[in-house]
Amino acid sequence: MKRPVPQSALRRFLGNEAAGGLLLMGAAALALIVANSPLAALYHDLLHAETGPVLSAKLGPMTAHLWINDGLMAVFFLLVGLEIKRELVDGRLVTASQRRLPFIAAACGMVVPAFIYLLAAGSELPLAKGWAIPAATDIAFAIGVLALLGKRAPTSLKLFLTTVAIVDDMGAVAIIAFAYTAELNLLALAAATGILALMYGLNRAGMRSLSLYMIAAAGLWYAILLSGVHATVAGVLAAMTIPVVKTPGAPDAAHSPLHRLEHGLSPLVAFLIVPLFGFANAGVPLGGIGLDDLLAPLPLGIAAGLFLGKQIGIFGAVWLAVRFGIAPKLRGATWLQIYGVSLLCGIGFTMSLFIGALAFPASPELVEEAKYGVLLGSFASALAGYAILRFAAPAASHDDEEEWQRTEILAEGDVERM
Repeated sequence: MKRPVPQSALRRFLGNEAAGGLLLMGAAALALIVANSPLAALYHDLLHAETGPVLSAKLGPMTAHLWINDGLMAVFFLLVGLEIKRELVDGRLVTASQRRLPFIAAACGMVVPAFIYLLAAGSELPLAKGWAIPAATDIAFAIGVLALLGKRAPTSLKLFLTTVAIVDDMGAVAIIAFAYTAELNLLALAAATGILALMYGLNRAGMRSLSLYMIAAAGLWYAILLSGVHATVAGVLAAMTIPVVKTPGAPDAAHSPLHRLEHGLSPLVAFLIVPLFGFANAGVPLGGIGLDDLLAPLPLGIAAGLFLGKQIGIFGAVWLAVRFGIAPKLRGATWLQIYGVSLLCGIGFTMSLFIGALAFPASPELVEEAKYGVLLGSFASALAGYAILRFAAPAASHDDEEEWQRTEILAEGDVERM
């Protein structure tokens, strides 16, 4: 008789991401419909209506669009940071051998798309700033597509996609922090550093009150907003200070602040924040757009980077790693299935739209062009990846529940506070 598999953060995360990814698809489709209907003017006016107050002279009066992109997305990045820390401390990235393949695949999956983008669009100097747009993977959208496949997608593919996307998120956060920060307010940056040091001190002192950390995180967000670094980076930095209790080979500890916060935020992010972001940013007017517009250097570079760059970078990295004995081939997956999931990594959507807005802050027309490329590359990757995985012959049969147990059990170790 099979033992029930404990409900860990991994299962809950994938379940929320799958459902949230499907909701994100619906929100994006709705935004496109509204933006190309008689409601287009109302859609634009609601998003850009001034709601106040002026939190930063650089941003000016707050609007619904700013609250979503600079405020709610900080909560999204807080969850991203919690996922990164959990995986590094108590998950599938604990050991060097576990990190090897996803780190190599994610790195190649960011470098190759950026290179292809620069080949297509970088010859025009103002467009070179968009090099990072096709470098990110939208984990919710990609997991949502995998969810449509049911058991046709083996567990090893879901785990691989999740870990690559999480490592990918690390790179995206670094890019946002360093590549898209023009001017710094040193006083505000010093205040942010002080608040972060305080949060770290609370962790080391054994403080586990989440409310105290969240109050400090709000102050950190405002200080970083004033500093010139994009405010969403505060979410990841705050997450690194949240205490975690290791639970190797067992469900998450009820007294682990990180696990409790992650479980609390995951539904909010998956079912509200990410779909709301998609609705607020995917509404691109398509009237009058022709082939020439889609083949312009900016959208073409982004679409090619996502569709070609991701599959070449990730699949090529996995093949070479297996070929030279750096890492083993994914258990229970064929090479065609690995290629299919490499295509799904070309779904950049949320992160690509986000970086596109940061790359061209003074050029709304370039932001709109970037959206064309993101939508084209992401949907092409989603359709191609789904088609390949839908019709790919499965590997030798294996018990999916037993696979979950093998992948969720970590090396034995004492439970300790980090």
